[in-house]
Amino acid sequence: MQTTLDSPLASAATEANAPKKVEQTEVGNYFVSNYPPFSFWKPDQVSLVEEVLQRPAPTNIPLGVYFHIPFCRKRCHFCYFKVYTDKNAQEVKAYIDAGMREMASFASQPYLKGRKAHFVYFGGGTPSYLSVPQLKDLTNRMKDLVSWEGAAEVAFEAEPGTLNEVKLTGIREIGVTRLSLGVENFDDHILETNGRAHRSGEIDKAYRFARTLGFEHINIDLIAGMMNETAANWKDTVAKAVAMQPDAVTIYQMEVPFNTTMYQQMKAEGKVTAPVADWQTKRDWVSYAFDEFQKVGYTVTSAYTVVKDPQRIKFVYRDSLWEGADLLSSGVASFGHLGGVHYQNQADVGPYMQAIDAGQRPIYRAYQTTAEDRFVREFILKLKLGRSEFDYYIKKFGEDPRKHFGPQLDYLAKEGFATLDANGITLTRDGLLQVDRLLHDFFLPQHRQYARYT
Repeated sequence: MQTTLDSPLASAATEANAPKKVEQTEVGNYFVSNYPPFSFWKPDQVSLVEEVLQRPAPTNIPLGVYFHIPFCRKRCHFCYFKVYTDKNAQEVKAYIDAGMREMASFASQPYLKGRKAHFVYFGGGTPSYLSVPQLKDLTNRMKDLVSWEGAAEVAFEAEPGTLNEVKLTGIREIGVTRLSLGVENFDDHILETNGRAHRSGEIDKAYRFARTLGFEHINIDLIAGMMNETAANWKDTVAKAVAMQPDAVTIYQMEVPFNTTMYQQMKAEGKVTAPVADWQTKRDWVSYAFDEFQKVGYTVTSAYTVVKDPQRIKFVYRDSLWEGADLLSSGVASFGHLGGVHYQNQADVGPYMQAIDAGQRPIYRAYQTTAEDRFVREFILKLKLGRSEFDYYIKKFGEDPRKHFGPQLDYLAKEGFATLDANGITLTRDGLLQVDRLLHDFFLPQHRQYARYT
């Protein structure tokens, strides 16, 4: 699918009248979720996590708790997370038991003992796949290990088709404050062809009842550029999302990572280009959505989010992690961060369970960050918010971004991706829409895949 200048959405892009180079979507991850890249995390650094756990508990670092629930009704064709669609209730219980044994082994260590959670996050997979009794068993045991009292946010991902009044009531009762609905699209045909399990009627029913339960923050996710999506469909999707008036909307641009069923089909057919929208089309569509939400009072708060009331609605999990919070992470394939050390668990449930049964931590790989790593990490991740103040980094890290990233900042300004002033950098709409592609230039040389400046 290619964007044409007479497309009804083309005018939405900031640079709509400029010549457009068609960048087809090829296989790979463009989204920057952490730094340094996962490929630099190594098994031989796992012992460093144990060293951190023996340190005294810090008093000035927020602690988050993450639990990965890897179960789904169906695997989406674009999904690259570790999920299972064939587990029964007994296997789910065994997994929860293992996860709680893992969390207990961490929570009893000096670095974590007695600390309260500033935020809690349930990701997947599909956390809402669990039954209400399973959820209550899980969360009661978690609270016994790490207190949630006073937590600023308890976030929970949900697939609309797994929700009913009983399930939603149970989710609210366990203390969830931020409910995120994986809507993606409102067209049943597009949902089906992309492998989504839910349908449009389930979205409306779940959202309307969730609104009666007093969740502080309801977010909906959308994906621009799914298979078979058209400009007309995207306009309809945006219009329906606007009509829902959620507290926030997160909009992703479709990618096709290597470990997806979509890639496997491309590989079998000998195709290089994915059967989804090209990059300029996706950027145009996200820009169109931003404009439509701004018309009704929303604020663009990052490369992916619009928020109805930015003074009230925060993304505590995201912002805390980007600013270097500790994250006690449990569950298969989950990744955390403790005392400057990144770590990730075993990626398959078999080795994960075996490690716990043997009384070992199920960590597969880790990475000890340097002070420079942490400075670069925070600068590039927070650049996704659209504005960065230079003094913040000077005070926190003793590093001036203008000196550390001089060529990169000049490149962004020269190409129209950002404006620079005496105090900071502001991304333009064009820069914001492709920020993940641009961030690679800010990586340290040993982590950089390519450079766009000389």
